[in-house]
Amino acid sequence: MKGFVKNKRAITPVLSSLLLTIVAVAAMSLAATAAYVISDNLHQRMGERLVVEDVWFKPGGIGIYISNVGKVAISVSNVYINSSIQSIAPFTLEIGQHRWLNITYGWVSSSLYHIIVSTGRGTQVADYYLAP
Repeated sequence: MKGFVKNKRAITPVLSSLLLTIVAVAAMSLAATAAYVISDNLHQRMGERLVVEDVWFKPGGIGIYISNVGKVAISVSNVYINSSIQSIAPFTLEIGQHRWLNITYGWVSSSLYHIIVSTGRGTQVADYYLAP
């Protein structure tokens, strides 16, 4: 037993191997957690699909009919008309839901309007519409 205690040369390599293993496991745990968080957000964003089905130019405003055809609920947060943000109350559309979005806007007949509907995750649907 005395010979075992006197020979301390093997303790340093064992401890360094153990420490290296602990550091490697901790680093991989952090990497796996980060990958899960990033891919989960990407999965939700990729499953987000918003369709502008119809746009009506009405006296005093514009009506936009939108549908959620994706795999996750969406939160409509912003609407831009000709690069200027319009005042709307943010709302949520569940999967398969649709609704009219009415915006007060003074449009001019025979003018072209670039309308962008944006979600909370950053998905945008944009197109040009000609007023009647």
